[in-house]
Amino acid sequence: MAKNHNGAPGLQLNNRLLIGSAVLVGVAGFVGATGLVLAGAAFTSAGRQWVRSLDHPPSETAKTMANRLVAATSAGTKAWRSEATLGR
Repeated sequence: MAKNHNGAPGLQLNNRLLIGSAVLVGVAGFVGATGLVLAGAAFTSAGRQWVRSLDHPPSETAKTMANRLVAATSAGTKAWRSEATLGR
């Protein structure tokens, strides 16, 4: 067994291998981050093209759905109140 500085047995690491693995992990992290950025750009571009191809902008669709929600809620409330008064 190898001895460390105080004379007790210890673990001896190959420094070249350790440095080489750290460099490879760093390079892999950089390549992975670059891939994520490129994928994000591709998804953003595809999303923008999809929005441009819609008949109505998303804000107009959201307003239409909100108006439908208000109408359905008031119709349900009206039906519930009329049923509650008839049931008494």
